Amino acid sequence: MFTEPKDTNQMEKPAGKRTRLYSTQQLDDIISDMARQAAGLLTGRTQVAIVGIVRRGAPLADRLQERMARDYGLKDCTRLDLKIKRYADDLTLLYPETRLTEAPEHATLNLDGYSVLVVDDVMYRGHSMLRAVEYLADKQPAEIRTVVLVDRGATKLPVRSDIVGVRLDVAPSDIIECNVPPYEENFRIDLLQPDSGTN
Repeated sequence: MFTEPKDTNQMEKPAGKRTRLYSTQQLDDIISDMARQAAGLLTGRTQVAIVGIVRRGAPLADRLQERMARDYGLKDCTRLDLKIKRYADDLTLLYPETRLTEAPEHATLNLDGYSVLVVDDVMYRGHSMLRAVEYLADKQPAEIRTVVLVDRGATKLPVRSDIVGVRLDVAPSDIIECNVPPYEENFRIDLLQPDSGTN
């Protein structure tokens, strides 16, 4: 289970107008529906790995795993996390290339025969998800499925979302803020329209 501590320095939010799009209760219902879809894809699979993309994809993967175990009896899933970074939360470009930091225990990881679900919070341009899929494909899984809480419908790379919580078509300058514990206190999605000059 994902337990990375909060980093208050990284959690400062940019200024601008925020509009609540989805509350905790609404998102709980959405996670339940995503778990239903995932369970349908995994029918008959005996080896399943759920991979969270750090940061917020990891606790979302925990929520999805818990719901799948509780509601559909999928209790023996392997949980992994990948550290991938390209953009900051405010969509500021951090690195010109998408960086994946391999955990030492993953160097010899063998996913031969596994059905893999890769979970992230927002699908934007597709860089992080594509990097995760490329990395995991080298581990020889039987299949890889992608799961995102929010798809902005703006991918520029050949990667798709197999399971989508919500699709939000917003202006390129706007930011979808997925607030996911433990990084934020409440589970919710906000739309941020940044103040002029902050994005």
